[in-house]
Amino acid sequence: MAATLLEKGRYVRADGVSHKGDSPIQRQMAYGGRGPVFKGRLCPRPAFDLSAHHEQKGSNMKLSRDEERLQPAILSIGTALPSGRYSQEEIYQMICSCAEPYRNPRIEQLFMNSDIDFRHLYLSRESFTGQESSGELNARFRKGAVEIGKEAITACLTAGSLRATDIDFLVVATCTGYLCPGLCPILGKELGFRNDIQRADLVGMGCAGAMPALQRAYDFVKAHPGKKALVLTVEICSACYCFDDSLETMVGNAICADGAAAVVVGMSDASPIARIAGFQTLLEPSLLDSVGLEHAEGKLRIILSKDIRGLAGGLAAQVIRELLEAHGVAMEQISRWVIHSGGRRVIDAIQTDLGLSDAQILHSRTVLKNHGNMSSPTVLFVLQEVLNDSRAGAPRSGELGVMLALGPGLAAEAALISW
Repeated sequence: MAATLLEKGRYVRADGVSHKGDSPIQRQMAYGGRGPVFKGRLCPRPAFDLSAHHEQKGSNMKLSRDEERLQPAILSIGTALPSGRYSQEEIYQMICSCAEPYRNPRIEQLFMNSDIDFRHLYLSRESFTGQESSGELNARFRKGAVEIGKEAITACLTAGSLRATDIDFLVVATCTGYLCPGLCPILGKELGFRNDIQRADLVGMGCAGAMPALQRAYDFVKAHPGKKALVLTVEICSACYCFDDSLETMVGNAICADGAAAVVVGMSDASPIARIAGFQTLLEPSLLDSVGLEHAEGKLRIILSKDIRGLAGGLAAQVIRELLEAHGVAMEQISRWVIHSGGRRVIDAIQTDLGLSDAQILHSRTVLKNHGNMSSPTVLFVLQEVLNDSRAGAPRSGELGVMLALGPGLAAEAALISW
C-alpha cells in the first residue's frame, strides 16, 4: 500500500520510472505538487479518473426514495459571528503594529491577494497588543466560543421551531482552545438543555471538524430515530495567533477567522429536505504534520504547510470518488457542491481536480470573501449559502449534493446529501 511504499522511500513516477526521495511532500512537490501517492504511483494529476462517473448516465443511488426517508436529515441551521468585522487592510495594519516581520511588501501582498475582503474576530482593535499570555488567550477563547456558540444554537433552534429541551444529543467540535469541563456542559447550563442530554466534545479535528461531528449526530439519530441531535462547530482562531517569521503562521494569520455554526439532525417526512445519505473518510498519515496546531511557549501556533494547496485537489477527488462509488452515484448527478473554504489556492486546486465550474464553487468563494477560513464552522456556512441560494434557487426534490472538508490527519471528509 501507499504508506508501506513511502516508508521504504520509493515511489513510481507516472512514466513508470522508480525513484527515491527525501519525504512524501518533497517527492510530490518535485513533480509539481499535484496528486498524492496512491497505490505506489505518483502522478501530476490524481491517480484515478472521475470522468468514469460521467459515463454512468444510467446510474442511480442504491437507496430507494422510501429508504431515503429513513435517513437522518438536517432539520435546521444557524450561524453566528463576532461583532468585530475587519477588512484585510485593517487586520494587516493591526498585526504590523506589534510584529516587525510582517512589515514587508511581500507579506502585505499575502494578505491583500487572499480573495478575502473581511473577517470577523473576537477582539477589539483598540485594545489589541499581540502580547496576550496563554491564560488570557484561552480565557478569550472560552468567552468568545460561549457567546457566539449560544447565538448559533439559538438561531438554529429558532429556524427549526425547536426548544433546547427538544435536543437529545449535543456534539461540539472545536480546535482553537481547550476547556475542562468542555463546551457541551457549559452550553448546556447556559441554554437550558435537559440534564439527561447525551454529549460529545470533539477537540482537535481542525477545519474538517464539522464532518465527523455531523457523522456522530447521524449515527445517534440512526440508532434512535425518534430523537434529535444538535451539532455546534465554533472556533476563535484569533485566540491562537503567533507572530514569528515562518510563512505557515503568516498564511494562517492572513486567512483564519472566528465563527460558529449549528445544525439539528433528526428524522423528517418533509420534502425537499437535506437528507444525509452517507459519509466517506480518507486519511493520508504521511502528511500528519502538514496541518494543525502545536504548542509554542504555552500558546497555540498554526501549522499550515504551503504544500497543502498542491495536495488538496487529489485528496478531494479520491474521497469523493469513493463516496460516489459506494452509493452508485455518477459525478454528473451532483448538482450542489458544499466545499470548505480553505483558502484561495485550496479552492482553486479542488475546482480544477474535480472539474467544477465557477458557478458550482461560487458559494465557497463567497464565504471565503466575506468571512475568511473559520476552520470547522466554514463548511456549514457554505451549506447555509447553498440552502439559501438566490441565484439557482433552493435545492429541489431529487437533487444530490456533496459536502467536503479537509483537516489535520491529513483527513479528507465527505458526505452525500439528497433532497
